Amino acid sequence: MIVRNLSKRFGSEAEVLSGISFQVDQGEFVAIIGSSGSGKSTLLRCLSLQETWTEGEYIYEGRDITKLNPLEKFKVRKNWAFLEEKPNVNMRTTAQKNVWTGRWKQTPLWRLVTRRAAMDEHVMAADYLEKVGLLDKGDEKVEKLSGGEQQRVALAKALVQEAQVIFADEPVRGLDPASSERVMEDLRKTAKRDNVTIICCLHKLELAERYATRIMGLSGGKIVLDIPARRLTLREKDMIL
Repeated sequence: MIVRNLSKRFGSEAEVLSGISFQVDQGEFVAIIGSSGSGKSTLLRCLSLQETWTEGEYIYEGRDITKLNPLEKFKVRKNWAFLEEKPNVNMRTTAQKNVWTGRWKQTPLWRLVTRRAAMDEHVMAADYLEKVGLLDKGDEKVEKLSGGEQQRVALAKALVQEAQVIFADEPVRGLDPASSERVMEDLRKTAKRDNVTIICCLHKLELAERYATRIMGLSGGKIVLDIPARRLTLREKDMIL
């Protein structure tokens, strides 16, 4: 994934993103850090094709996504998943059913209509719940799970899609420290074990330092820091927070 000179404006307003350029290799876990208004969430929405940008190139698998038609973009997004701050799950169904419905893009139409899953899909859902430590919660309705467990169901749902890239927007906001760390550990394992690229906006710098492989800091719509993940110096923190 290569981004060159990405800029974003809303109407005639000043640029929210200005001249953003970087490259992300497969299997990296990139944490995007910045204060409120820095542009980090807008950048994530542009990268995940939820918003367009004013100018710039976006190269993925050798093609400039900005030049693709809607159908071609849809095909690209089939290989991507998006984790939101509020987990995108059906609270009224079980954890297992939530996970296997993540396979809808690979599921025959008649199964979507009848809402029936094949036995192998149930087994697959159980496998992915096990990956996030929730095998014993498969038959429970998601509404009965904790916030951290709900986010991990959402992660399992993303993984069952065989996503090559996961975009995560503040996936641990509002969670208690133990749940936050479990979600972040699951994301780190996913990147390392499955060679999945993860690009994640975070408001807690210490989590980025501990779990990501790379930290990208934004300020005023520009990248002011891009380093391998480690504990930041006071000067580096002042640049982005």
